Amino acid sequence: MKAFRYISYLLFLLGFSFNSSAKNNESGSASNDINNIVVKDMNGKEVNLADYKGKVLLIVNVASKCGYTPQYEGLETIYNKYKEKGFEILAFPCNDFGGQEPGTNEEIKTFCSSKYNVTFKLFDKIKVLGDERSPLYARLINNNVTEKGDVKWNFEKFLIDKNGNIVSRFRSKVKPESEEITKAIESELAK
Repeated sequence: MKAFRYISYLLFLLGFSFNSSAKNNESGSASNDINNIVVKDMNGKEVNLADYKGKVLLIVNVASKCGYTPQYEGLETIYNKYKEKGFEILAFPCNDFGGQEPGTNEEIKTFCSSKYNVTFKLFDKIKVLGDERSPLYARLINNNVTEKGDVKWNFEKFLIDKNGNIVSRFRSKVKPESEEITKAIESELAK
């Protein structure tokens, strides 16, 4: 009986130790990395974000019927300015804010290309709020580098470095072509 208690105690300690290191890993640098996340493109094809390793990314939740929708123009401007240097924009349509993205993927794609000549990558419509929040956005809003907390509105932007690490967060009102964002992009591209 004494041996059984001793073994149980050892297993408890091993289990506790394992759980502690798992917990530490969750709050460590791994939570700043998006490389292990898989998303879907507009055609429903799975895309592993690790495929973008070596590129600087700007991830944006977008909507077609929002006061910030004209930012598509600024996004396209910076995409064209930096794409040859290793920059990509990943746009995720979202209907979480005021029902401002009610369209289907096909309708969204048509709107973006006809109204704003968007050539950067559009992805499947996602949720950025609540229990159905996408794993990508769960990581973006809860990391060790940027401000934590829910996305507040459409066109919030997250800058990702060449290694897939989250480095900056910009609220909706910050225009894509602003000095604040372009300097941050240029800084990451130079690394």
